[in-house]
Amino acid sequence: MGYVQEARENHVKKKVEEALRSKMKQKALKECDLYTAKYAECARGRTLSIVWQCRKQAKELNECLRQYTNDSVLEEMKKEYMLQQEGKGSVRV
Repeated sequence: MGYVQEARENHVKKKVEEALRSKMKQKALKECDLYTAKYAECARGRTLSIVWQCRKQAKELNECLRQYTNDSVLEEMKKEYMLQQEGKGSVRV
């Protein structure tokens, strides 16, 4: 498969990509709910001390979120979206 053809297959409109990113972030927050709750509990009633008092919880939360919000996940979502669009297009014909 040539570079141009591959680029066309992976290309989605900017608005679609933004929607996919939003969906990806929502899924990540849902999947990392336990870590979010731990961080929120640690942060409750704190201001500046959050930085050093909740460092462990913040690191755990960020590691979890990183699993679900990276470029490879986004590319996979784009591919799924393109396959869905192709399926819709072939049904119309």
